[in-house]
Amino acid sequence: MELDLENPLTISHDIHSDTLTSMFSLESDHMPSETYFQTLQARDLDISIRREAIASISQLCCNYDNLLQYLAVNYLDRFLSCQGMLQPKPWLIKLLAISCVSLAAKMKKADFSLADVQGDGGIIFDTQTIQRMEVLILGALKWRMRSITPFSFISFFNSLFKLEDPPLLQALKARAAQIIFKSQKDVELLGFKPSIIAASALLSASHELFPMQYPCFKKALSNCSYVNKENMLQCYSAMQDMVADGFDSVLETVSSSVTAANVLDHNFLSSAESGKTIVTGMTPLRLERDMKRRKISEYCKDHRVQISQIQNC
Repeated sequence: MELDLENPLTISHDIHSDTLTSMFSLESDHMPSETYFQTLQARDLDISIRREAIASISQLCCNYDNLLQYLAVNYLDRFLSCQGMLQPKPWLIKLLAISCVSLAAKMKKADFSLADVQGDGGIIFDTQTIQRMEVLILGALKWRMRSITPFSFISFFNSLFKLEDPPLLQALKARAAQIIFKSQKDVELLGFKPSIIAASALLSASHELFPMQYPCFKKALSNCSYVNKENMLQCYSAMQDMVADGFDSVLETVSSSVTAANVLDHNFLSSAESGKTIVTGMTPLRLERDMKRRKISEYCKDHRVQISQIQNC
C-alpha cells in the first residue's frame, strides 16, 4: 500500500478522531532523538556529514517530487539518530543516501531505478550492497517506515481556520508545505515534533498571506488541545528567522510580474525594495534579520490575498 504522508496510518482519505489521536501520540517515534539534535549542535563535523548526505539525496531525487526527498531525509535523520554519525567517507555517505531514497521510493511506490540514479559516475553500488544497507536502516527504524511527518497534521490544523474558499486553503497549504520542506534542512528545527512544525509553518504562511487574520489563526492553534503553545511559538520564531535568512538569496530569480494569484507558483521569491532602517541597540545579526523581515513584509503587502474573501473570527 502506497504511503500517503498526509494520512500515513490509514488507507482512507478521511482522518478519524482515533487516527488523529494516534498520530499525535506516536509522532515522537518518527523523529530523531533529542541526543541527535544536541550532537549536531555541538559538532560541526556531524553537521557537515548530514549536509553532504542531504545534498546527495537531493541530487538523487531531482526528477521526483519533494515528498519523496522529504521521506528519504526523514529516514536518514532517524537512522543517524539511532546508529550514530558515520565516518566522513564519501562512499559511505552516498551509500546511505541511495538506500534511504530507495526505501522511500518503495514506500511511495515511485518508479525509481537504481541504475539511472547511479549513472552520474563515481562509485557504483551493486544491488546486494544497497539491500544490506536497507536492512540496517529498517532495523534502526524498527520497521516504522510509514513516517508521521508535519504533512500528516496540515489538514487537521487547516480545519481550525475559517477559510471556506478552497483556493485560499490550497494557497495556505502550499506555502506551508514550502516552509516545511525548507525547515527539514535547518538543524535548529530538528528538535520540534512534526505537529509543532506543521502548526508553525501554517502560522508563518498565514502571517504572509492573511496578515489581518493572523491573530485569529494564532488563537485557533494556541487553543488546540494537541498543541503546546510555548513550543509552537518558539518554533515559529526560529522558522521566521529561517525564512528571513533565505529570503535575500532568492530575490534575483523572480519576475516582477508575480501577482497574488500566481505567487505560490513562483515560490514567494518576489520582493519590493524597501529603504534602509536604522535601529539602535541591536546586534548586526539581529539588525540584518529585522531588515529582511521588513523586506518580506513589504513584499507581502503587494501580494497577499484579499481579506474580504475570508470570514471574520
